[in-house]
Amino acid sequence: MRAYIPASAALAMFGLFSGVAQAHDPVFGIGPHVLFKNGYEVAIETNAKKRGEAKEQELMLEVKYGITGDWAIGIDLPYVRNELADQSASGAGDVSLFTKYRFWRKDSLGLQESAAVLFKVVTDTAAKETFPGLSKGATDGILGLTYGYEGRKWYRWASVRYRANGTSDNGLKRGDKVLVDFVGGIRPKPTGYLEPDTVWLLELNGEYGQRADLNGLQLDNTGGSEWFLSPGIFWTKRYFAIKAGVQIPIYSRLNGSQPKSDYRARLILEWHM
Repeated sequence: MRAYIPASAALAMFGLFSGVAQAHDPVFGIGPHVLFKNGYEVAIETNAKKRGEAKEQELMLEVKYGITGDWAIGIDLPYVRNELADQSASGAGDVSLFTKYRFWRKDSLGLQESAAVLFKVVTDTAAKETFPGLSKGATDGILGLTYGYEGRKWYRWASVRYRANGTSDNGLKRGDKVLVDFVGGIRPKPTGYLEPDTVWLLELNGEYGQRADLNGLQLDNTGGSEWFLSPGIFWTKRYFAIKAGVQIPIYSRLNGSQPKSDYRARLILEWHM
């Protein structure tokens, strides 16, 4: 009796054992990666950025759970330290709740294409310090759409997000933002599933922000656009991954008198369970 394996199952098995199943997402942009059903992902993330005299460091714990093979939910728990001139403040940041749903997936020989939608709520739960920046005084929402192409050697992603910012009790509404990301990646040496795997990334990240307003009056020195070129790396071994990258500003057109971004950096340690 001859065993029969459907073509779709054979392709899925090829993807699994060739390493395509080691799903990747960009460092700064978003990708369509989700978890397997009942799977957990725990990540420790550190962020650092500088704009003019203002510096910010963030340490964040992220926990994600796979409801199905296409739908995941998660929570971000940040701790933030802000510095400005001779002032500094630190404390718990705003807790975020998010969900991602992969609504399309296409598998072929050594290749997977997929697309997903993301929704995140950034709560107003930060420590209420007098130093500005820790507490924004409003709840924000983020809606995103992302596409990913993951092959044995080449990767590419594209995504767009819209951040709708809330209004604080004193009538301040920070301007809404649009974030756009284009990412390419290359695996220099194809590896097996059990071997360490390295993918080099190059991202182009754009941000456009509307002006803020206070009780209906627009604030001059707010809003504008910035673009960053962001080299990065994604290293994995079985269920553990390291992601790291630096955002280098290449274009800035900010409204009024605002300091430009000097740099942003990110390091992420991930465990899949």
